Amino acid sequence: MWDLQEMLFSCATLAALLSAATVQAAQPQAPPSEPASKGRQPQSNAAEGSHRHALPEGAGVRERPGVAPLARFDASPDRYAAAAEPPPSPPRPSPHRQEPEPTMTTTAPAAPPRAALATPTGFAANATGDIAAALTALLADVFALYVKTKNFHWHVSGPHFRDYHLMLDDQGEQIFATTDAIAERVRKIGGTTLRSIGHIARLQRLADNDADYVTPSDMLAELCDDNRTLAAEMRAAHALCDEHGDVASASLLETWIDDAERRTWFLFEASRPATASGR
Repeated sequence: MWDLQEMLFSCATLAALLSAATVQAAQPQAPPSEPASKGRQPQSNAAEGSHRHALPEGAGVRERPGVAPLARFDASPDRYAAAAEPPPSPPRPSPHRQEPEPTMTTTAPAAPPRAALATPTGFAANATGDIAAALTALLADVFALYVKTKNFHWHVSGPHFRDYHLMLDDQGEQIFATTDAIAERVRKIGGTTLRSIGHIARLQRLADNDADYVTPSDMLAELCDDNRTLAAEMRAAHALCDEHGDVASASLLETWIDDAERRTWFLFEASRPATASGR
């Protein structure tokens, strides 16, 4: 009787052991590269009725410099905790962007003041201004008369070409010779004078002649009138110089007035029509 009971008990025990071995063989094994921690054995999760084993704490986790460790293993079915993200790294400067270099603020040296054209003179400021203005306007007319005289000298024609051509050439040289003396006289008394062709055009009172053709008689008559006008302007400037006591400018003007009156005489006589008697 007891032998039969012991035999049945032994058979039940053997069957239980075989069943446990079969279940253990069916469970997944841990990878060989991640062995379990030393001294700790996996335990079955009998409370949930499953045969899965929880991974040991820290199993299969490798720490790398600069990388945060993985979160703790979640034993819930088919879920794992997401790995923690690494801390954000500081932005790197762009290789194509150049940072401005610090500069030092420097003050440029001030330009030296220009020397004023303050020629020493014994005249008052108003005397210098009046005489300089009168002589500068006269100088503009002298240049205008010089250009017109050379214009007619180049373009004269007719039976008296040689006589007119040479006379106008002589008069042009005489007129041009006065230009430098007038300008220098203005500077001697402390004033300023002409600076450009445009300056001449703004001040001249004698008219230009740009006609394509002018008869010889009209050329002489026009130059005669211009020289008479120029002589009158010189006499007016002479009176202004006397008013301010400018003896030197008045003396020069007397010589230039005489030259202008001589040119007027020659031009008038050369432009008179010939009579039957030759007079």
